[in-house]
Amino acid sequence: MFNVIAFFLSSDHDEYRPPVWKSYLYQLQQEAPHPRRLTCTCEVRPHFLIVTSQYHGMISREEADQLLSQAEGSYLIRESQRQPGTYTLALRFGNQTRNFRLYHDGKHFVGEKRFESIHDLVTDGLITLYIETKAAEYIAKMTINPIYEHVGYTTLNQEPTLKKHLTHSPEAPDGPAPAKDDCNAEERLTSLVRRATLRESDLAPKYEKVHNFKVHTFRGPHWCEYCANFMWGLIAQGVKCAGLQSEGLYRISGFSELIEDVKMAFDRDGEKADISSNAYEDINIITGALKLYFRELPIPLITYDAYPRFIETGKITDPDKRLESLHEALKLLPPAHCESLRYLMAHLKRVTEYEKDNLMSSENLGIVFGPTLMRAPELDAMTALNDIRYQRLVVETLITNEDVLF
Repeated sequence: MFNVIAFFLSSDHDEYRPPVWKSYLYQLQQEAPHPRRLTCTCEVRPHFLIVTSQYHGMISREEADQLLSQAEGSYLIRESQRQPGTYTLALRFGNQTRNFRLYHDGKHFVGEKRFESIHDLVTDGLITLYIETKAAEYIAKMTINPIYEHVGYTTLNQEPTLKKHLTHSPEAPDGPAPAKDDCNAEERLTSLVRRATLRESDLAPKYEKVHNFKVHTFRGPHWCEYCANFMWGLIAQGVKCAGLQSEGLYRISGFSELIEDVKMAFDRDGEKADISSNAYEDINIITGALKLYFRELPIPLITYDAYPRFIETGKITDPDKRLESLHEALKLLPPAHCESLRYLMAHLKRVTEYEKDNLMSSENLGIVFGPTLMRAPELDAMTALNDIRYQRLVVETLITNEDVLF
């Protein structure tokens, strides 16, 4: 769908557009060294878990290094001399022999990923070592320019198009006044494009915050939907939001004592707190803890100073003017508040994508999060009551236009 939108926003439909998905890491994977099984020619008593021809028994690191020096990608399995009964996968890469402790629980593994065969494990390992060696700097930077802001699918091809239409840019040098035809073209911009230009903002610097994700295993070629890069290896592990299809997500409250447990776990353990599905099966406990955190902030996420401006924005009936006013109101927030709000709105936007299952529209989420994120600075109960409607409208607009405003 986003390709279609970008097509109609473009002034030149015949212009060549490069592929969205980035193939650099895929090409590197194709260049990675192939595994070479080093078969043992001596008579070695096999272990019941290591019944393979590449098992060489109890040999030293030096012997393994000498055997593997023949070719890049060669590998063997040996029993450790220091810890008999444990096994090591010795692998040749980069003219060095790498040694990994080998485990087996029905499948073979040296880390988190598990494989049916040693050969597959080595293949994946060589790919990983090769890519992380050749593209370390690329990998470190590849999330700087994601193809969309978390869930803002329409921004995929939007940026290049907008820059063609905009006559002024903070980075652009001063030049001659635009021609009359250019001015007319500017006036013909659709409402959608005018909205999208709000993203060309000088909002706060970026603050990285941890999001509640769970590991998801992809088998076969897969591209990351966040940064558009190829997820290398035979088995790739990415992250997906958990529990998005639960009916009444964020509306239904979890058991209060368990919500307090989650709060205490974060107070005690910080980022190491265990909030996995093994610890808390009910997703409503986790969502309840998140809402509790925002409710108990001494200064709300939408601060007291910015509150009046946001309420005035909620009172604007024209959608475009409300959006422009909201864009200006966001500039009043401290950087950390604005960045936290950005992450939260991206998550809630994703929740609305599962509205058919969870029954939580942006309007319903606005009802839930309006009073949670915004609190009137005055203690006047009547004022606070009157503001509830506008709080909902503000949060609803933030969620709906997350990809434009942040």
